[in-house]
This record gives sequence, structure tokens and C-alpha cells, in this order.
Amino acid sequence: MRHYLAEFLSDRRVVDYPRILWLPLLHGVILNVRPAKTARSYAKVWRTDTDESPLRYFTRRQAENLRAAMSGAVSVDWAMRYGAPSIAEKITALREGGAARILVVPLYPQYSATTTASVEDAIKVALDALQWSPPLKTAAPFYADPAYVDALAAVARDRIASLGWAPERVILSFHGLPERLVRAGDPYERQCVETARLLRARLGWSAEYAPLAFQSRFGPEEWLGPAADQMIGRLAAEGVKRVAVMTPGFVADCLETLEEIAIAGRATFLAAGGESFAAVPCLNDAPATTALLRTIIARETAGWP
Repeated sequence: MRHYLAEFLSDRRVVDYPRILWLPLLHGVILNVRPAKTARSYAKVWRTDTDESPLRYFTRRQAENLRAAMSGAVSVDWAMRYGAPSIAEKITALREGGAARILVVPLYPQYSATTTASVEDAIKVALDALQWSPPLKTAAPFYADPAYVDALAAVARDRIASLGWAPERVILSFHGLPERLVRAGDPYERQCVETARLLRARLGWSAEYAPLAFQSRFGPEEWLGPAADQMIGRLAAEGVKRVAVMTPGFVADCLETLEEIAIAGRATFLAAGGESFAAVPCLNDAPATTALLRTIIARETAGWP
């Protein structure tokens, strides 16, 4: 946890505070306190069957399913932005495997400089270290892709139909972002709003029935709102008894969806007077996910040999 958090929180795309202020705080305080807390959270959702985090498990499964569906037409591999397997490791493997050109598909539906751009940074560093300049393309964000919206809608319908009760609200919760980054031009919030609009239209939901919220705040800054945890508690306090939460900004279940929403969100809702709570799974390794990735690849490689 300490190594992972040090890599993550040292990324200037993630935390852009002046290094002279941030690094002493990071190494002197945060990395001596946060790793144990994060480890306890991971322990609640760890996949003991494969000894992997959920994010690693589902990312690997997505790549394996895509590789099988492509039937050797292209080389398919996967990497984690932070941790292992690293982007540098996989770029090296592609070169050694004879790759002639590379398509990178960041698994962030909505673009942000803190996520997609950070992947692009890591790709450049890896290529520069190898002194290799193959034709390279980064897939566009797919926040409004009909295949993505259709896949989200299918997962939502299946999960809600299996509950045995009808939600009075379905919260659409996206990962948060400091407001100053949006004011500076980051398109993330606008793309989240558009995903929510398209999903509601696809399912026939109103904005009141499926409100948008943001989760995973970090640090003292003002972040995008409304906050998902506060909305969950407020709805219960207002007398809403049955709530489901979707997380359309994540294509794979992870700590933020499983621990923060499915576990902590449930506890918040029940403690505030709610009765029934459900977390809608992410796309994970469903067949619709493979179809979505194939659609993205076909579009982005149109005209390639």
C-alpha cells in the first residue's frame, strides 16, 4: 500500500500542489498513516479466490475476454496506471513481441487530466526510456458512445430486476474532482453530466429519479457536488426507503465502488433510516464489455493495415 500510494500521490496530474509543500507532507505524514487505513479497506473487498484486488481481477478478465474475441488479429495486453503490471513493463513486452503500432485504450469513460492524461504521460515516459517511437494512438473517451450507454443500461436493468423491490431513487455516482480543475477547463464534469443524461434517456428515468452525485473526495479543497455519501444519507432522512446506486464512471468494480458505495454507502443509508440498498455492478467482465471494447478498437484503428 505504501509503494502504491507513493506512486499515485506523487503524480503531478493527481496532486498538483507545489512539490516543496506537498512532498514533505506526503512522505512525512500521509504515507505513515494512510497505507494502513487503505489496507483495511482493501481487506473488505479483496478477492481471496485469485488473491487480487477487484480492479486488477476485472481488468485482467476484460483483456483476456477481448484477446479471445479478437482471435489473434491484434496483440491485446493490459496494465495498471499505478502498481503492477506497469505501463512501462507492458510497453517493453509489446516492443519485444514485434508490435508495429500501438492503440492505448484508457479505461476511463470520461476524460480528465488526472486520469487519461496521466496514462498518456506514462506511455511517453516508457517509450522515451526505450528510445522507441512507434505509431501511437490514444482512444477517445467513450462517455457518450451508444455501446457504452447500452451496456450500462443492460447491467442496470438486470440488477434492478433481480432485487425483488423497486428503488425509489437510483443515484448516478461518479468519481469526484476538485472544482478548480473544472474551472481551469477540464471537461470531466461536462462529460459525466452527458453520460447521466444519455443513460436516463435510454432507461426512461427522470433527473429526479436518477440524480447525479460525486464521490471519493480527498483533501481540503472544494470538490464537485453534490457528494454521494451526503445524498445517500439525506434521501434516507427525507423518508426514501429504497435506493440503488450506479457508478457509470467506472468500467470495473474497485475499492471506490465496492467499499465506498456497496459497504459504506449501505451503512450510511440504513443508519439514516433507509430500508433497502443496492449497488449496481460495473460492466466488469460481462459480454457487453467485450463488445464495447471491440467497437472502440474498430473505430480507432479504422484505416490501419
